[in-house]
Amino acid sequence: MVKILLVEDDKKIATMVRRGLEAEGFTVEVALDGSNGLWLATEGTYDLIILDILLPGRNGFQICADLRESGDWTPILMLTAKDGDLDEAEALDTGADDYITKPFSFAVLVARVRGLLRRVGARDPAPIEAGDLRIEPAQRRVWRGEIELQLTARQFDVLEFLMRRAGQVLSKREILDGVWEYEFEGDPNIVEVYIRRLRSRIDEPFGRHAIQTIRHAGYRLASDGG
Repeated sequence: MVKILLVEDDKKIATMVRRGLEAEGFTVEVALDGSNGLWLATEGTYDLIILDILLPGRNGFQICADLRESGDWTPILMLTAKDGDLDEAEALDTGADDYITKPFSFAVLVARVRGLLRRVGARDPAPIEAGDLRIEPAQRRVWRGEIELQLTARQFDVLEFLMRRAGQVLSKREILDGVWEYEFEGDPNIVEVYIRRLRSRIDEPFGRHAIQTIRHAGYRLASDGG
């Protein structure tokens, strides 16, 4: 049984989402404020967290950052304001795996939830290497040399997509189509946020340049790992 934590202070939205997800076969636990949401997230075990940004007690950005800093990499789907472009970027920068803007279609929410869960689920288990950069898809683990790195679920998906096509130049649209398993309605430039965060994890601390920007074309992961 897939267990989801929903952190949403609007009781009407929380009730609607909980009932809808339970009708889809998920088990849902609800927190109506940020402090309780963080406590539940740290004390319980969940397959996915749906996290509103504007919360009393502790906002969604802070909760997401706290969980990531503690080593909790449970997939997080964040709820943002309708026109919150900066919110979307900050959500991803603090470690969220995906976001959806309010007001949202419940069908789209379910599609995003299932998409994240699929990506965390079964996949080709064979390890992939590019120089001393190595990932194990089945375990969703990443190493640079002997050092294990921590990535969010979405960051891992982007890195895996690049590594499976090492040496190829991939456009933003190809990355979106390959990693997001639905029609992406946001700004394709959001790919830049993921690339920047990946570089800060797998390249910059090691003086490497594995992820290369190809002007007017897209991105390429060096086949030798940089």
